[in-house]
Amino acid sequence: MAERYDCHYCKESLFGRKYVLKEENPYCVKCYENLYSNTCEECKKSIGCSSRDLSYKDRHWHDDCFHCFKCSRSLVDKPFSTKDDQLLCTECYSNEYSSKCHECKKTIMPGSKKMEHKGNSWHETCFTCQRCQQPIGTKNFIHKENSNYCVPCYEKQFAMQCIQCKKPITTGGVTYHDQPWHKDCFLCTGCKQQLSGQRFTSRDNFAYCLNCFCNLYAKKCASCTTPISGMITHIGSSSHTPVVSGANHNFHLCQIFT
Repeated sequence: MAERYDCHYCKESLFGRKYVLKEENPYCVKCYENLYSNTCEECKKSIGCSSRDLSYKDRHWHDDCFHCFKCSRSLVDKPFSTKDDQLLCTECYSNEYSSKCHECKKTIMPGSKKMEHKGNSWHETCFTCQRCQQPIGTKNFIHKENSNYCVPCYEKQFAMQCIQCKKPITTGGVTYHDQPWHKDCFLCTGCKQQLSGQRFTSRDNFAYCLNCFCNLYAKKCASCTTPISGMITHIGSSSHTPVVSGANHNFHLCQIFT
């Protein structure tokens, strides 16, 4: 006697009938569709075994129902986009929602690379340096006067050059005698320490920190030989100063009474 081969759900014989295997269990077409068929998003009908089930993000469609929401063209085997859960062909999506390139004014197609800055968008190949016309890509750039510049071109065109090293000053700097300096280049002529942020003076257009200036140019006390950094006045002056001078010699006031 032949072994029976029945539907796993309704137990009716499957001999001579179409059936579908599900997890290695056979089902007649009717049971399978009732139990497992998906419902089409468009027509809300069951997607039977004889139809192709097209799916996207856990949603399902018949072949004939898988079309653009705007123009109704079939999207089967074609690229598409979605907006508010509606299917759209790339052309309709671009016309409705894609941004326009700030440079060439053409649509930036979905899926293509684009650059964005301050609310504007560019094709990757249109986002170029105003000066050298090369694509900027992911490199650093500077926006100036409604144009974009790669850093080397910006420095060549706009940045001031340090009077000492002749290189562009891109961040900060010091102005001395109406000339620009890097902070790292503006040094004491004597000790080579940075002068930025501290008091300094100059002689013959050379800048010095106060210590170096006193050591190099201030008059020395004839008694203790250390530099006199205060104002010098003559003996007998009515002003109260720490320094006195006479007979071509200068003294700290304290040395007169020791």
